[in-house]
Amino acid sequence: MGWFTKADPSAAADPRHCVVSVLQASGSGSVGAGVLLTRDHLLTCAHVVNDALGRGPFDQRHPGDDTIPVTLHGPALTVRCATRVAHWIPARRRDGAPGVPAAEDHEWLGDLAVLRLDTGPSGHVPPPQWLPMTVGQSLRAWHSTGLSHTFADVRVKSCDEAVGYVDGDLAGMAIGPSYSGGPLWSVGDNAVVGIVAGHVMPPTDPHTGRPLPFSTQHISRRSWGIPWQRIEAELRAAGGAGLFEAPEADPDDPAYELLLDLLDRHMPASGLRIEYARAVAEACGYGVHDTLSAPTTEEFAALLLTEPRSLAALAEILRRREPTAVPQLLAAGRMSPVPRLLSPREHRKLMRYLDDLPAALRARLPEVARAALPLAAAGSGGHGVRGLLDDLESLPGDSRTDADGLRVPGLLRVVEYLAAIAPSALQASLRLWTVSVVDRLGIPATSLLERRSDAEEWARAQRERTAPARVTARLERAGPDRYRLRVWCDEGAGPRQTSVGAQTPRSGAEAARELLKVLESLYRAAPDRGRPVLELLVDRDGLNLPVDEWGTTGADGGPCAFGPDELPGVLGAEFPVVVTCPELLHRHERFHPDWRHRWRLLDSDAHLTFDDPAQGRSEVYGALLADKDAVRVAVDVPPRSRDEIVQTCLMMGVPVVMWDRGPADRSHALARLSPVPVHTLPEGTRAYRAMSLGSPRQYPGRPVLAWSDADRSMPRLQLAEPQQLAENA
Repeated sequence: MGWFTKADPSAAADPRHCVVSVLQASGSGSVGAGVLLTRDHLLTCAHVVNDALGRGPFDQRHPGDDTIPVTLHGPALTVRCATRVAHWIPARRRDGAPGVPAAEDHEWLGDLAVLRLDTGPSGHVPPPQWLPMTVGQSLRAWHSTGLSHTFADVRVKSCDEAVGYVDGDLAGMAIGPSYSGGPLWSVGDNAVVGIVAGHVMPPTDPHTGRPLPFSTQHISRRSWGIPWQRIEAELRAAGGAGLFEAPEADPDDPAYELLLDLLDRHMPASGLRIEYARAVAEACGYGVHDTLSAPTTEEFAALLLTEPRSLAALAEILRRREPTAVPQLLAAGRMSPVPRLLSPREHRKLMRYLDDLPAALRARLPEVARAALPLAAAGSGGHGVRGLLDDLESLPGDSRTDADGLRVPGLLRVVEYLAAIAPSALQASLRLWTVSVVDRLGIPATSLLERRSDAEEWARAQRERTAPARVTARLERAGPDRYRLRVWCDEGAGPRQTSVGAQTPRSGAEAARELLKVLESLYRAAPDRGRPVLELLVDRDGLNLPVDEWGTTGADGGPCAFGPDELPGVLGAEFPVVVTCPELLHRHERFHPDWRHRWRLLDSDAHLTFDDPAQGRSEVYGALLADKDAVRVAVDVPPRSRDEIVQTCLMMGVPVVMWDRGPADRSHALARLSPVPVHTLPEGTRAYRAMSLGSPRQYPGRPVLAWSDADRSMPRLQLAEPQQLAENA
């Protein structure tokens, strides 16, 4: 046994402590069980993970970065942890036929998932021993809660290396729902021999679905599990061999001799080597075999070249105690393919920050990585954020170096680009994180600041990127269904006024025809830029004008009788329509800094929803002051309180506000549009309006989207001086 030890498999005094509860991702109830496989991995069934995520039992999709909460039951305390899928083997038909198992299938292959603890190795519960399943073994299973009274005793009746059938006695607890994924504990061997996978249900009435009256001819208390033999074989085939054998240092690793020499020079005394070795072991989740004697330099070097984050952990410790040794240690580590960039502490902290990102911003990480490292070879990205980070950690620094030849690692450059578009609190956390990593690596802060400047420049360019042309129209009431209309076009160089007569009162249909002409001409001129956006400048009383529903109508205001070659024209179905209310936006200019701050964070897509009819202006005022990073608000309340909340949001500088002007208390449109990323929300709203024309019952909403761009110039002075209208008429 070496000086550094992992938590060896152990015959626990109370075997139910090896039961792990797999919880609902969106709740706290358990959906199934699992069992520790290593110090930081647990095993369960893939269908249990699907159940935790609210998916169908045989969903084949890899869960990606979805977090699955679990509970570990120790002798003295219960700990809730977050996990992510490390190995995914979805269920497949045993006969090799295409497709997934059906409800009538009694057994299947696959159906395995290995989850990795996000919080690092578990130290309070050792993993159990594992042995093959054989006929005749007396086994015990527990409910996913791990409660002591839920044990069910069974005996292996049949085992063909792929499926093991177990029968239970009529006395005591029976295996049932929420036992899936849990360990099958061999009482005689004091080891786990498989996991619960399914249960053979008694026959039911084909019409009612209720169980038939009991008969001695019916199957009773028969379940089946996945034997350890198949678990090990399938995991090895899926690339999980590292779960079973500890890696050994490559004696030909070019860094090995360098590390031996470095450890001899900087840790000549055994007491010093004990101190550093124990600190590294603790950081990486290892135990130590002997606290009185020191590990040999060969043992220490072997750990640094087998545990990927141990060298970074040692550099982190030496940085505080003996900083002159760090550059040599890192230089030796760069010669080996094993060491990773981040220490365990740095990696956990980064993952926590990424988990705190809004989902829409986290989904942009591949785009951010391409922008930060345009010349880097695209990695596989694995599954989700964790896989992409693994690829980024393996990349060398960017092409620019400081005077000492040190490069800013590619991962840190990507994090700086991500921070540039993150909400302010997370931006500060991410930047402090990169500063601490750069400090440990000995890279000058000026190099990092140069990359930060690049990131900020990219973020500005993202905000100013080529967008669809915009038509701005000022609507003023001139009587019942009569409006004065002024129109500006902005193709990117600022608004320019068109020749539409401003003083001529028009009906809604006539105004729609004028606007459609302008929009169509812009769209034909530059179709690659997308459909132009129509921005309506209205006063507070015009926020709910159904301009998006205006279109071609007959002379009497009724529907047109279209010829065989004619088509209707509806503004909000053909083009994105948004509203802006300068009256409210500039009513309280003390909120203009908040407006500009929120607009700069538009990429974060951070949003609030006000859906409580009891909320009023004071509650909304307090909520917006408490969350100054929210860039969009959805108002889903009945009409009697809707307008007050909407107007409060606009006065306080929320750039994007959406509501439904329909009479319903709850909006179908807001429910459908809430997952749409904020940058595509105008187009998403247009698509919803178009679908409501074809399927009004399926799409009954009447969404309104207020959009206040803090970076665009508006023709405010012209609009604010009515006497100028008379002079130009």
